[in-house]
Amino acid sequence: MKNIKKIALLFLFVSSTLFVSCQADSDTLTGGAELGGLLSVKKEAITKVIGNGQDKNYDNQITIFQGNEKVQKIDVYKTFTTVKLGVDGLILKAKDGKDSIVYVTSNKLLFKTLTLPALSQHEVTGISASYNELITGLTVEGKPVTVDDSKLKIGDYFTLIYVSTLNNGKVHENYAKTKLSVGTRLAGTYTVIQTAYWRIGVPRPDVVWVGETRIIESVDASTYRFLDYAGPFKGKNTHYFTVDPTTNMVRTPVTYNGLTQILNTFPVINCEETPSSMTNACSFAGLQNIVVKDDVNGKDKIYRTYGYLNPSGSREIYEVLEKVVD
Repeated sequence: MKNIKKIALLFLFVSSTLFVSCQADSDTLTGGAELGGLLSVKKEAITKVIGNGQDKNYDNQITIFQGNEKVQKIDVYKTFTTVKLGVDGLILKAKDGKDSIVYVTSNKLLFKTLTLPALSQHEVTGISASYNELITGLTVEGKPVTVDDSKLKIGDYFTLIYVSTLNNGKVHENYAKTKLSVGTRLAGTYTVIQTAYWRIGVPRPDVVWVGETRIIESVDASTYRFLDYAGPFKGKNTHYFTVDPTTNMVRTPVTYNGLTQILNTFPVINCEETPSSMTNACSFAGLQNIVVKDDVNGKDKIYRTYGYLNPSGSREIYEVLEKVVD
């Protein structure tokens, strides 16, 4: 069957969904569902801050592009994925040589059904989800998901899956999903508001990525995962940085979890451990490697200085990120 190409919105939130082994679903998708879809999801990543409460609504927006084949309804399915604990109560690690965290996923249930009049070519509909709504009916290894959101673990997440049914009877599972991750205050979506880049010591004012969107996920209380990007470079560049909870100082270490961090296939450099390779970015005017919290509007800013070392010379990156607040 023919796949339908997804139309992306400008303000997509990029998701880096973790693939995990799952239990058998208690409610599967309609048989014969095709990947694709005639809709676009605005938020592919949402952060649920631990302790925000059971009734806080997390809102999203879906845009439907109606053509000859019209979407009549959207079934939204939900799952919950959690960090697996060992018999000692500690986080279980996989024996894969990388000390990877083990996850386990709940059953899959129909969450909500959105019906559409299909009267116009371009339709927008909204969906909201509270913690109480999300956990209803979900079980992990035979146990219901905790009703106390303060007992969630950083790294836990809900996934919303969007399945559209067309007027010709075809069913399409949308490529984009929404990952609602449990995290700390700094996890979330950011807009890049200032940039600078040096290639082999030479400033490159023509390389600018201001206005682009970045996703930051929590790993633990002080460690964060920066998805897909190294400065302006998209690809397999997911890496980790830390924020000291006392001083708010930011550090992008050359190693994480015992392994060298790699950007664009080359090792990470930073101001603390490899200063001779970062002489330009680390002396750049402005705040360096720190978080400035906005307790009024929530638009926290993260100042980062880091790079990578190509055999031909260093690539130095300076960027300032501002948290997107709904």
